[in-house]
This record gives sequence, structure tokens and C-alpha cells, in this order.
Amino acid sequence: MRILVYGAGVLGCNLADNLYHAKKDVTLLARGAWAEQLQQNGLRMKKTFHLRKTVSRIPVITQLKPEDCYDVIFVVVRYTQLEDVMEDLRANGTKNIVFVGNNVRPAHYAALLPEKNVMFAFALSAGHREPERVVSLDLKKITIGQLKSAPSNETLIGRIFMDTGYKVVYEPNMEDYLLCHAAFVLPAAFACYYTDGSLRKLKGNTAYLNRTLDASIEGYRAIERAGCAILPASDTDYESAAYRKTCLRFFRLMCATGLGKLCASDHAMNAVGEMSALNRDMKAFFDETGAKYPVWQTLERDAGRYLK
Repeated sequence: MRILVYGAGVLGCNLADNLYHAKKDVTLLARGAWAEQLQQNGLRMKKTFHLRKTVSRIPVITQLKPEDCYDVIFVVVRYTQLEDVMEDLRANGTKNIVFVGNNVRPAHYAALLPEKNVMFAFALSAGHREPERVVSLDLKKITIGQLKSAPSNETLIGRIFMDTGYKVVYEPNMEDYLLCHAAFVLPAAFACYYTDGSLRKLKGNTAYLNRTLDASIEGYRAIERAGCAILPASDTDYESAAYRKTCLRFFRLMCATGLGKLCASDHAMNAVGEMSALNRDMKAFFDETGAKYPVWQTLERDAGRYLK
């Protein structure tokens, strides 16, 4: 099975590196100076909790040609870059396309590729890219599936990730899953902007952390009242005291340790445009469905100059 990872940021490099070490036939698409670095020196990875640094000699290309043939293409670019890659994907003959990452309009992007088998995924990895290497926290877990109206891809997904060591969660309703994910992570991004990228400033600020959780819950309420599912299923009890206690414990851990930087602020501070676009489209969803979201709007204002 030939696999292309289209995009060489932190997520794309983690995915390509894991597939490469699982002996998969994987190619990585990168651009500019980073592509030259990868071609000359290989993909250098330093993963948190791993003692050794690795160097992977993954084949690197700088453009996707119409005649290039793959069994699946993982598109791992920022939300704001999706429109820019559509022409490449339409012109190429590869049928199976997987968009990996934040996305609150998956049905829109699937509709732009009517001749393709379009899937969506979210991988649990984070970190930052340095001039010569990627530093990351990679849990090797991926949630992947298709729109709820599309045929199942569970068998194909199993073949792709066989013997990779990934914990694969098949989700047949990625449309609602990604909407819920955005409702949870955007208030966390607001917190990153409120602190100029230093979540440690919120250590002990229980009032602000509670407002962050309140904003996420506003999002979940809007999603549920619009007739969408709350996913993952473990979040369906989002109004409960137990759920709040668990989330606050997680937020406090993020603010008290380096996990906040690796898992949240690194990406938020380097992808302000993406977070702004996600927030814009999430608010459009709220407005279209008649939702009220005052706490969300307050945190958005507190984020100040970062959000447009």
C-alpha cells in the first residue's frame, strides 16, 4: 500500500515517521527550506518520553503531480490551507483522501471532492518544529472515519494501520466528532492568547479555568440542540459534576506542567490564523442554530489582539 502524507508540520511528520518505522511504503510532501532539510538530512525526531532521537530517511517530494499514484493520501495541513490543496487533489487520481486535523466544515470539503472517498481524522500528537528537527509528544492514537452519511471505511482503515502500533478509534460520524473537538479546544486556545502563550500564568486561577470549561459546555449545548451527537461518547455527560471535576483536573495539569506548552500553546501561538478561522466558523454555526454563547464571547474578547 503506497501512502502519501501531504504536509510536513508536526502532525504530518509524526504520522509519516510512525508509518515509516512500521515498514509502510510512505512518502512525505514538504515545501521550501524544510523540504531541503528533510531530503538532505532525513526527518529528525525527538519525542517526549523517548530516550533516543531518531532519523528517518523518508522519501520527500515537493509537489503532487496528476500522474502520481497512491492508495491513500493523508492531507495534514492547517484548516486555513485546505482550499489551497483542493486543485492538487482533484487533479490526482488517488481515490482515498484523509483530512487530518481541526475542521468544523468537513461536509463542505468532502463535497469539493465528489469523485473521491473522503475521510477525516484527528491524531493525538503535538509539539513544535525546530530548524533541523521536530520535537513532539506523540501518543500514537488516531480517531478516523467518514461523514455519517457515507459508506463505512472501517476495513480500509484497518489495512492502512495494520502493524503500526497505533491505537485506532474508528468513528463513523467524524462530522459531529470534529465539531465537538473544536468546541473543546477553542476555549483552550483563548486561554493561550489570554496569557500570551504562557499557560503557567493560569496556575491556581480556578475562576478563569472554570470559565474556559463553561465556554466549552456552551459549545456542547449548541451542538446537541442542533441535533448533532456529542462525541466521543465519554463526553455526553458534559453537564455533570464528575465531568467538570475531570476537566478542571486536566486544565490544572496543563497549566502547572510543560504539557500545556507541548499540547496547547505551541500550536495555538504558531497557528493564530487557523484558530481565528475555526472560531469564525464555529460562531457561524452557533448563530445559524440560534445558540447563545456569552462566556465564549467574553473569553474571545479577553484573547485580545490575537483573534480577528
